[in-house]
Amino acid sequence: MPQDPTTFDRAAAVTRSLLGWGVVAGPFYVVIGLVLALTRPGFDLASHALSMLTLGDHGWMQRANLVVSALMVLAAAYGVLRVIRSGRGLAVGTLTGVYGLCLVLSAIFLPDPTAGFPPGRADDTVTTSGILHLVFGAIGFVCLAVAAFAYARWASSRSETGQSRVGIWCGIVVIVGFVGGAALAQSAIGVALLWLSVLAGWLWLALACAHLYTVVPHPVIAQRATPQEHA
Repeated sequence: MPQDPTTFDRAAAVTRSLLGWGVVAGPFYVVIGLVLALTRPGFDLASHALSMLTLGDHGWMQRANLVVSALMVLAAAYGVLRVIRSGRGLAVGTLTGVYGLCLVLSAIFLPDPTAGFPPGRADDTVTTSGILHLVFGAIGFVCLAVAAFAYARWASSRSETGQSRVGIWCGIVVIVGFVGGAALAQSAIGVALLWLSVLAGWLWLALACAHLYTVVPHPVIAQRATPQEHA
């Protein structure tokens, strides 16, 4: 039966649902990625970036992981746009959406084989697909970091110091981790830095969406303790 609009705010329910995907996306991507990494022959977590799992006979699994995670990110980005209606909200939501789009493009344009993975594939060639994979990865990480910084400014404007610090520190780690990982890509330290960047990005998205979830008024109007306004 349709909900009574005088007792149930459907728009608020939809917004909260969209933001929930931002909390789920990171754990989903990381858990699926780790399962694949630990079960793929020849894959070494200390030597290979997670994106290498898109290659080989079973690469479709990681490509699917990227696409599904991207859809969650895009849903969360739309949720952000529905909550933060100022200029900063437009920046946070749009940049997060670009990150989601880059995840999809990274699943389409595959990296070049490297460091012996996949087994039996030459890793001394550079292809257009491999270059585009790196480009879209770089764009995605930069957009995610800038989104975190924009979120920090929005939180600061509301005197939410804790949330502002989350945005700043996660944004810094995303940028530093990606740049350092790219520069040291052939070493265990480089792979570890890339992992740090990935985890910091997902952590920011989850924490930001969880906080924005509380900003949205409760869908059941009777359960709203005090009136709340969207930013």
